[in-house]
Amino acid sequence: MTSVRTPFAGPVVALADVPDPVFAEQLVGAGVAVDPSALEGTVTAVAPVDGTIIKLHPHAFALQGAAGTDVLVHVGIDTVKLAGQGFELLAAEGDTVHAGDPVVRFSPAAIIAAGYSPICPVVVLGSAPDSVPQGAVGTTVLDGEALFEA
Repeated sequence: MTSVRTPFAGPVVALADVPDPVFAEQLVGAGVAVDPSALEGTVTAVAPVDGTIIKLHPHAFALQGAAGTDVLVHVGIDTVKLAGQGFELLAAEGDTVHAGDPVVRFSPAAIIAAGYSPICPVVVLGSAPDSVPQGAVGTTVLDGEALFEA
């Protein structure tokens, strides 16, 4: 089992409440989402597990977990349409990272101002629907806290 940590502090919501059917229906995997809407200024999304960054876009990154758990962190919904504007990459594809290492910096307010949701799904890639514990849903996690075990 791998402890999957939050990429940043905030309220945890169920994927079913994410305004995107790909995540809400768990088509890429099970998980939860963290809502940075109330956070001010810039937010740094950190690696939720130890591993290697296998895909890195300004709005999303995927890690091949050192313990075998592959995790996707998607910063906002439809934020690919921002073409990287408002995002700063702090790591590179191929980098080996530890849980808590910075990967992407962004502004939730800028995402909201552009008309998108800043909610951030954190999913175990390829996992079966409803296979991730939902105990953190409805709570507010602090930096570095576990979202679930996978």
